[in-house]
Amino acid sequence: MRVGTTESERGGLRARSRRAAARLGRNWRHPRLKWPKRAALALALILLLPTAAAAISLRANYAGTPADGTKSRTRDAFWLGHAWVDGRRTESDVRALAARLRGTGIRDLYVHTGPLEHDGTLPARRHPRAAWLIRTVHRALPGVRVQAWLGDKLATETPDGMHLTDRAVRTRILTATAQVLDAGFNGAHFDLEPLHSGDRDYLDLLDRLRSLTRSRHALLSVAAHQIDPLPGLHTAGSALFDHPKYWSQSYFGQVARRVDQIAVMSYDTGMQLPSLYGGYVAQQTALALEATPESTDLLMGMPFFREDTFGHRGSAETVRAAIRGARLGLSRTDRTREHFGLALYVDFTAREQDWHDYRDGWLP
Repeated sequence: MRVGTTESERGGLRARSRRAAARLGRNWRHPRLKWPKRAALALALILLLPTAAAAISLRANYAGTPADGTKSRTRDAFWLGHAWVDGRRTESDVRALAARLRGTGIRDLYVHTGPLEHDGTLPARRHPRAAWLIRTVHRALPGVRVQAWLGDKLATETPDGMHLTDRAVRTRILTATAQVLDAGFNGAHFDLEPLHSGDRDYLDLLDRLRSLTRSRHALLSVAAHQIDPLPGLHTAGSALFDHPKYWSQSYFGQVARRVDQIAVMSYDTGMQLPSLYGGYVAQQTALALEATPESTDLLMGMPFFREDTFGHRGSAETVRAAIRGARLGLSRTDRTREHFGLALYVDFTAREQDWHDYRDGWLP
């Protein structure tokens, strides 16, 4: 309202506002708007009802109490950054790491040793301190295995990246794997993204890698995409966005049967509340358990980081909610499964609260 108007002017303005509102109401009720209004309402229902139903379902998944015995099987893993093999970490860092990990269920360290070149090779200069790290960790933490974390961006959605379709590239990845095993690593852990569901070249690579690692008595592990929350959702993602976020449950099982360990990257879900995120992790745990052979270690990824992006709400994707969700999924699907654990991502963003929640929620 403008300063200095008289009472009569204000009365006139109110009268004109009422008449305008009445005209707007009549126009909205005009017969010509009947079908557009119905279409708008139908579209709103199409968009909102499935979302509301999904939220209710996830919240229900988070309800209840985890069964007794659904805690650590001492098969957990921890992702470590590149600083551990490039010379930035020291003996005192390893001692601090050892003090942190003693008494936990962590048995495997995935140490970032790449990235691989797009042609599948791994320059030795990328990991000059690898032998020192392995030797020092084995001395400080007997029984803990150190695996080389190798990865690269795949050219599945852009021209730039690694082309797994090229058999020569896959052969060079085998050579790089032999290289890290020669350096003393206990295994190789692969994270190649974005990897589309049904990729046969990836399965071929895993078959060849498994032959190599078994001949060396070494481990083969992979980071895995999430599983379709609804059947066929990865197909819809591919058709609509050219970015199928999920794997089918069938494809997840094909990958799981070819490796010793499979770690689900069960974070960056876009969930806005801890209860929804925990319910989602419970669902993912159940789906993964159904598809994973009992002889393969299934690890559910824990978000040891906090950020707010389009796909990750730090206040929702908490370690506490993830662990409760994993325990609920385990309780309902395969409570006595021994080859099960958590994978903590990642050392350089972990906070004291994350470690507290891990110990409190998962360790006996």
